[in-house]
Amino acid sequence: MSSIIEQKKQIVEEIADKFKSSLSTVVVDYRGLTVAEVTELRKQLREAGVEFKVYKNSMTRRAAEAAELSGLNESLTGPNAIAFSTEDVVAPAKILNDFAKKHEALEIKAGVIEGNIASVEDIKALAELPSREGLLSMLLSVLQAPIRNLALAAKAVADQKEEQGA
Repeated sequence: MSSIIEQKKQIVEEIADKFKSSLSTVVVDYRGLTVAEVTELRKQLREAGVEFKVYKNSMTRRAAEAAELSGLNESLTGPNAIAFSTEDVVAPAKILNDFAKKHEALEIKAGVIEGNIASVEDIKALAELPSREGLLSMLLSVLQAPIRNLALAAKAVADQKEEQGA
């Protein structure tokens, strides 16, 4: 009997550690998805470095309280799966949101973004953001614009001087 309790305590600690260490966590209701659809979703998440697991709600509630995320408990009803990402904040939200658009059975319930509880609207807003690479390319283009404009202005001045000299 006590070994079962010890196993459950270990699982609760594991979930709590995942809540604490992940940059982004999304809780979804997967009821109504076929096995093939869940397999496809798991594959997409795995490729993005996101861990997708199903835990008992009672253990997840205890882990959420241990991780000081007790506000998440009201979303932990019915069959839930949790996506944990330790690398990319946007990836789980983007993949799950896109998948939910194609498969109405998948319902995003709540999440945790960098230690703060997030609503469904927050998760969907995060999903609409460009990826990290997209944001970096936007930043690069913004940083290059002044230099490019300076180069164009210098070329225009040089061309003008050349015309006046000729």
